[in-house]
Amino acid sequence: MADNFRLEKLEKLRAMKINPYPYSFNRMQGAKDITSDFASFDGKEVRVAGRIVTKRGMGKISFFDLLDFSGKIQLLIREDVAKKEAMEIAGLSDVGDIIGASGKVMKTKKGEISVEVKDAVMLAKSLRSLPEKFHGLSDTEIRYRKRYLDLIANPETRNFFIVRAKMLRYVRDFLDSKGYVEFETPVLQPTYGGANARPFKTRYEALESNMFLRVSDELYLKRLIIGGMEKVYEVSKDFRNEDIDSTHNPEFTQVEFYEAYKDYNDFMKLTEELLSGTVRSIFNSHKIEYQGRTIDFSPEFRRVYWVEEIRKKVGIDLAEINDEMAAAIARKENLDIPIKNAYHVADALFDKYIKPGLWLPTFVVDFPAYMCPLAKDKRGDPRLSERFELFIAGRECGNCYSELTDPKEQRKKFEEQNAERAKGDADAPPSDFDFIEAIEHGMPPTAGMGLAIDRPAMILTNNVSIKEVIAFPTVRPEEKRPDGSNKRNV
Repeated sequence: MADNFRLEKLEKLRAMKINPYPYSFNRMQGAKDITSDFASFDGKEVRVAGRIVTKRGMGKISFFDLLDFSGKIQLLIREDVAKKEAMEIAGLSDVGDIIGASGKVMKTKKGEISVEVKDAVMLAKSLRSLPEKFHGLSDTEIRYRKRYLDLIANPETRNFFIVRAKMLRYVRDFLDSKGYVEFETPVLQPTYGGANARPFKTRYEALESNMFLRVSDELYLKRLIIGGMEKVYEVSKDFRNEDIDSTHNPEFTQVEFYEAYKDYNDFMKLTEELLSGTVRSIFNSHKIEYQGRTIDFSPEFRRVYWVEEIRKKVGIDLAEINDEMAAAIARKENLDIPIKNAYHVADALFDKYIKPGLWLPTFVVDFPAYMCPLAKDKRGDPRLSERFELFIAGRECGNCYSELTDPKEQRKKFEEQNAERAKGDADAPPSDFDFIEAIEHGMPPTAGMGLAIDRPAMILTNNVSIKEVIAFPTVRPEEKRPDGSNKRNV
């Protein structure tokens, strides 16, 4: 709730005919402009604005630390320099208020760069106190639930989102430079597909039909390839109705890109070029430090062959198993998974034996064919599919196929998925027969890639949770009071 003392100060400001929420302020300099180049600003008039994060002194002299997007600067407000209204505003201000100030740049006796304030303007009177542990707010639930407080209390958090934005900008520029065209495909879909995942379901009342939030953009981007758009991409929000943990958020960002007349070998090279360039553009190096270890993004990335690697470690040929064999393997390996079919058992064995060792950027290549209903069979071995996943620091960060373009084979694989759904596998997507109709018109050889944004951003900012690089991650609902307010308030 609003602080009564702050409300009283708000009313005093209004009684003095001072608007506590004006329309604009002509800020001329940022804090970092001044503090990084003091010699250029010494003795000169400046106009700064920001949030008061500390306040010291009282009466005839006060010191404020003002925080803006670029950093902090100290304000020195004293009676013999500041105008009367500036002194009144200083007296009625609190930590958390946003103010504007003008005055000369100087250094105090202690050598602190400061603005000696002549004029001050209240720009936003805050009615709530910042958290008690404002300086280094560490409660992760508050940080994620009230991201604005995190950004105020921990300015270093801002860099996480700056790095993420630079990543997205580079990805777009890279694909644009290669001749790709950016599209937007439907978020609300009558039939979802493109990934094994549970969807969010909603109701479209005007059409009297059920709709789903997309789990992937894949089938719509492929329709564009069929229509003759030979290079397409989308930076998209996708939605999967799954649990929340350090590497999963039900609403997540990825970029999917597809190119006609290419295969998954071409896309390994393209992905290496894209990621190594992204890292170098941000850090001026291909090497970064992540959790005390070095990750080198220099091409070429390591390659690990899926079925061969499992055979080496476990002695099982996963290219040959059926659901009955999978259930026996699950019991023997003590796999804690609800569905013990070939797909889920193979996936769990990979997570157990291979994924933890994939630290450097690695392409895991040639999955069992039953795991890849949208990919072409491996040339020379139809038990496998031409698919790779990209792993960095043990996290899956991308997925690519030589796309299946045979409509009869695609129909057969959709029917196999339907059979798995009938057995209780809710992650298996339904058949999209409109897509079958599309590829029956002819789809050229195509490669397609889904590249995660949240997980690579987590790695590039040296974080262990994607919640650190998602501005407003999904959090569990707070318990409500009878008046509708949250029981937990900061």
